[in-house]
Amino acid sequence: MTRLPICHCRFLQERVIERVGGRQEIAVDVRVVCATNQKPDLLIAENLFREDLYYRVSEITINIPPFRDREEGRLILARNLLQKYGNLQKRALNGFSDDAMQAIEAYKWPGNVRELENKIKGAVIMADNKLVSAADLGLSESDEEALSLNLREVRQRAESKAIRVALTKNYGNISKAAEMLGITRPTLYDLLNKYGLSAEGYSKKNVAS
Repeated sequence: MTRLPICHCRFLQERVIERVGGRQEIAVDVRVVCATNQKPDLLIAENLFREDLYYRVSEITINIPPFRDREEGRLILARNLLQKYGNLQKRALNGFSDDAMQAIEAYKWPGNVRELENKIKGAVIMADNKLVSAADLGLSESDEEALSLNLREVRQRAESKAIRVALTKNYGNISKAAEMLGITRPTLYDLLNKYGLSAEGYSKKNVAS
């Protein structure tokens, strides 16, 4: 079971400390950020984590799913990593080929972000052209999930994926993305709302940040 000294628990709750050997309380203004890849509620149930500690540090809780469960943002992160390691290796790469982008979207990424980072590191070294291909990444377009026969699910998945790819290719430019998709700007805005997407996240500013 996780144990904290009483003074630490008091600090978390009352935001005051005492110096070693001191007798005067000192107020502190800090923000405590905690992160874990475990499930605290399960650990508490198994008596492996203190419940009172959990409630002291969980005023605001943000659950972030692992990279392998988030299709949204894969290409944005991949572009950031390509730019980072391209600069480190002094390789003037222009981005990913179409088959590479499709492979990044389709692959399940069991190794999460580290796996993506390692593949891009290798691709930066191995790429012969200005565009990194699926082969450079060691991926195949056939690395796809089991086929769903529910037509509504198939359509929604394909529609959402096409929108993300169009936004990624055009760095969030609504007009160009709509043109690539063969729809009007208002229709694209409706689809963005439908799938909870935002063009701003695909802009050059965010990709380079």
